[in-house]
Amino acid sequence: MNLDEIMGEYADLELRLADPAVHADQARARTYGKRYAVLTPIVTTYRELEAVRQDLVAAKELAAEDSAFAEEAAELEGRIPGLEEKLTHLLVPRDPNDDKDILMEIKAGEGGQESALFAGDLLRMYLRYAERVGYKTEIIDAQHSDLGGYKDVTVAIKGKEGVWARLKFEGGVHRVQRVPVTESQGRIHTSAAGVLVYPEAEEVDIQIDPNDLRIDVFRSSGPGGQSVNTTDSAVRITHIPTGVVVSCQNEKSQLQNKESALRILRARLLAVAQEEAEAAAMAERKSQVRTVDRSERVRTYNFPENRISDHRVGYKAYNLDQVLDGDLDTVIQALLDAELAEKLGDATAPS
Repeated sequence: MNLDEIMGEYADLELRLADPAVHADQARARTYGKRYAVLTPIVTTYRELEAVRQDLVAAKELAAEDSAFAEEAAELEGRIPGLEEKLTHLLVPRDPNDDKDILMEIKAGEGGQESALFAGDLLRMYLRYAERVGYKTEIIDAQHSDLGGYKDVTVAIKGKEGVWARLKFEGGVHRVQRVPVTESQGRIHTSAAGVLVYPEAEEVDIQIDPNDLRIDVFRSSGPGGQSVNTTDSAVRITHIPTGVVVSCQNEKSQLQNKESALRILRARLLAVAQEEAEAAAMAERKSQVRTVDRSERVRTYNFPENRISDHRVGYKAYNLDQVLDGDLDTVIQALLDAELAEKLGDATAPS
C-alpha cells in the first residue's frame, strides 16, 4: 500500500469513526479503531515530513536574501533524514495479526513439580507485564499442580493496541536454572516449560462446522469448589478434520467450559491455517534464515546469576528479578528490533 492509499484510508476511517451508527456495532467500531491507531503514526510522520520539507524550501529562499535564516534552514534539513527513516520503518509490512488479542498457553515440561512451579512463575510474569502496560487478562482454563504451580494454564490477554505484536515471540521452550524447593542438597537443576501463543480468532476468522466436532464431557479433576469435582462439567472437543483436541474444566458450568474450549479451538485452527499459508510462502523464498523463530528454545532464566538470556537475538541482562516481576519491555524490544531489521533486509534484498 502506498502513501496516497494510506492517506485515503485514514481519511475514510476518520469519517466512519465520527458516525454514531458505527459505534452502535461495537465489534465494527473496535476494528475501525484499531486500524486507525495503526495508521495514525504513519500519517502523523508523513505530515510532519512534508511540513518540514515545505518549511525548508521557504527557509532556503529567505537565507538567500538574509544569512540569518541559514541556521534555521540547516536545522530543518538535518531533521529530514530522521523523519524519512522513521517513515520507512513505519511502512514496513506488518504481521496481519499484530492488532489481535492473544491466547497464551503455559505448559509444564521436563522437571516434574519444579517445571510446574516455573510455569506458575511465567504466568505471574505475563500477568504483571499485562498489568504494567494496561492489558486485560482472563484465566480461561487451569490445571494446578500439587505444590501450587500449573501443569497447564491458558490465559486470554486483551489490549487497545495489538497484543500479538508485542507478545508473539514469547512462544517456545523457556528454560529455568535454579535450586528447586524440593532439592535438599542445594543443587542447581534445569527444567523447562512451554509457552504457546495464538492470535485470538473471531468467529468471522474461522468458521467451524458443528458436524466436524466430537464433544465429550467428563468429571473435572484437581482443586475445585462446590460442584466442580462432582458433576460432568468438563468438556473435551475434538476437531475431526485436523485432530486438534481442546479440553476445559475451569468453570462449574458445562456450557461455559464448552464456550471456552471453542474459543481456544478457533485460535488453534487459525494458527494452523496461517502456519500452512506461511510455509507455502516461505517455500518460494530463496533464503529461509529467520532471526526470530518461535519454534525453538527461546529463553533461559538463571536464578543464581540473576540472568535472563534470549537465545534468538543474543539478548542478555542481569535483572531477572525485575523481568519476573513483569518488566519485560527491554526483552520484547530486542525481539521487535530484530524483526524490524529482518523485514528491512528482506525489503532491500534483490529479488
